Amino acid sequence: VFPGQGSQWVGMAVELLGSSPVFAGRVAECAAALEPFTEWSLLDVLNGVEGAASLERVDVVQPVLWAVMVSLAEVWRAQGVEPGAVIGHSQGEIAAAVVAGGLSLEDGARVVALRSRALRALSGLGGMVSVARNVDEVRGLLAGWEGRIGAAAVNGPSSVVVSGDAGALDEFVAVCDASGVRARRVAVDYASHSVHVERIEEELAGLLAPVAPRSCDVPFYSTLSGGVIDTAGLDAGYWYRNLR
Repeated sequence: VFPGQGSQWVGMAVELLGSSPVFAGRVAECAAALEPFTEWSLLDVLNGVEGAASLERVDVVQPVLWAVMVSLAEVWRAQGVEPGAVIGHSQGEIAAAVVAGGLSLEDGARVVALRSRALRALSGLGGMVSVARNVDEVRGLLAGWEGRIGAAAVNGPSSVVVSGDAGALDEFVAVCDASGVRARRVAVDYASHSVHVERIEEELAGLLAPVAPRSCDVPFYSTLSGGVIDTAGLDAGYWYRNLR
């Protein structure tokens, strides 16, 4: 299972870089794959080098998390642990696709680096809120904000993310607080998995057009379809829909 954004912390992976040659080797391969698409150093970010790019940037944190997840999977494989199936949440699906064999390392780097860079155009326009209610209750609470905010991700039976316009989210959180519904802002200033993403659809189609997905033997559970899909379909359009 490969998580989405939010699982990062400063100093993650540093100990493994120094103690696991397998992990360090795969991170180096990820760094080389990312290099054509970034202006910052993966190893500098992980090692906390002074002046390194900040994990608070979406176009840094997502590729860094991708590299850590792909490299952790390589450590498990070195111990003889092979995945029986893979699934990823949001951008975690990119790492899942690489580990399963549906994307090459280079294509995975292209998707995660260029897609997260495109997201910067949405910064400051929206946000996301985590709500501790089931999806039907959340949709009921959202009445009145149609077109401005909406249910973005169903993370569990009582965990739903709402995404959209920043002002509408402020109003929504205030209503939740007054109603005794636990709602907390996610630490981002853009609205993934919302109508906002449609603004970069055309750009993503061009940036990710070279991606060449392929079928693989490891079952890939898509969080778009809810079931196993052929990874040969993980093209530019899929990675847009995964973000939308």
